[in-house]
Amino acid sequence: MRSYEQLYINGAWVPSTGRTSCDVINPATEEVVASVRSASEADVDAAVAAARAAFDSFSHTSADDRVKLLERLLEVYNRRRDEFAETLTEEMGAPITLARTAQAGLGEAHILRTIEAVQRQELEVAKGTSRVLRQPAGVAALITPWNWPINQVFTKVASALAAGCTMVLKPSEMSPLDAILFAEIADEAGVPDGVFNLVLGEGPTVGSQLARHRDVDVVSFTGSTRAGSQISKDAADTIKMVHLELGGKSPNVILDDADLDFAVRTGIAACFSNAGQSCSVATRMIVPRPMLADVVAIAKEAAEEYVVGDPTDEKTTMGPLVNAKQFAHVQALIQAGIDDGATLVTGGVGKPDGLDKGYYTRPTVFSDVTSDMRIAQEEIFGPVLSILAYDTVEEAIEIANDTVYGLAAVVQSRDTGRAMKVAREIRAGHVYINHEFADYAGVPFGGWKQSGNGYEHDEWGLAGFQVIKAVLGAG
Repeated sequence: MRSYEQLYINGAWVPSTGRTSCDVINPATEEVVASVRSASEADVDAAVAAARAAFDSFSHTSADDRVKLLERLLEVYNRRRDEFAETLTEEMGAPITLARTAQAGLGEAHILRTIEAVQRQELEVAKGTSRVLRQPAGVAALITPWNWPINQVFTKVASALAAGCTMVLKPSEMSPLDAILFAEIADEAGVPDGVFNLVLGEGPTVGSQLARHRDVDVVSFTGSTRAGSQISKDAADTIKMVHLELGGKSPNVILDDADLDFAVRTGIAACFSNAGQSCSVATRMIVPRPMLADVVAIAKEAAEEYVVGDPTDEKTTMGPLVNAKQFAHVQALIQAGIDDGATLVTGGVGKPDGLDKGYYTRPTVFSDVTSDMRIAQEEIFGPVLSILAYDTVEEAIEIANDTVYGLAAVVQSRDTGRAMKVAREIRAGHVYINHEFADYAGVPFGGWKQSGNGYEHDEWGLAGFQVIKAVLGAG
């Protein structure tokens, strides 16, 4: 077992003065692989003070200088990308193939898109006899989740750096090892002292202190809706900018002219990716009632093709859930689906055969689900798909919007124009037509309703770390 006792503050690794530690557990083996010392209140104050002291100089650097810094960061990251993938597999159970491609690969995409955004953004715009300026917002607290950890680190750090902000990063205590690696590459890339700082620990303590801190100007948080609500309350007294990317219960509306085999199989693939531990995946498949039987047959076949097991094995397509608490939560909701009268198509409670150790769960599909069932309303965060039937497109839209969440949605049709009409009516921050994903890092990512506020990625992520100043009479 490895022990991590240091934090990265003001350009140096310094001993944590915290009295508690968090264990990092490999979810495939249930073994403790690392112990990470939490930051004390004094450590957090020191990290924020370092960021505050560095802000005056860093906020005055040019856009070209920040681009060069991002390019150096990317260069070092690409040399060590395999280390990140292996770490992600160890600490949160992502299959190694997924860790190398999507999990670690998105880091590069976010930096490249942010560089493009910086290079085209106008920081001063003339309007009549006035000028409108975009300026760095200040010290940013970046609080990242355990399920797509390095993806969220990169999109937040890249945007904050590009905007000219200084920052303190607090990763999830369940997957902090990739953030420690990130601090190493930030140091090697020459990020100026105090611009990037890393503190470790739990959300209710370290995260809340950052959100409350009077010298923090922006909080960017990704996590559960419950935690996001608390972050907002913590930040309220100091009236700081707060960006939240929270939970979801996204719909996948399949229209009657869709390529059914493609629509269902891509729906299963998206829902089960990362063992279903993704906030934006479509876990409610909403299908025409006359096609229900065919949809169920395809979904059953696709779900049963998944290879659940050791995430270090190249043949594995689904790894474990992140920890015992998440496993128990998913199991309880699968049982709730059975108790509420949904038809269990495949999967169910318990672990897959032959997998007694590790937080593995069965890829599960329910049919005959109605919107009043818990599995249609609550975020499960596991490989569980609910299939709901509709009679009219208007009813499909009503079902899609029957949720407190509004993060993402999918619409599937051979007719893009028809799909767009439905997409316009769905109350969600981003919609994928036929699971088109190519522009993911280049379009705004954020939610409506209880899925959050504010946006990440590209120019929208950059704007989230900037403030607007109007200067009248500037000529």
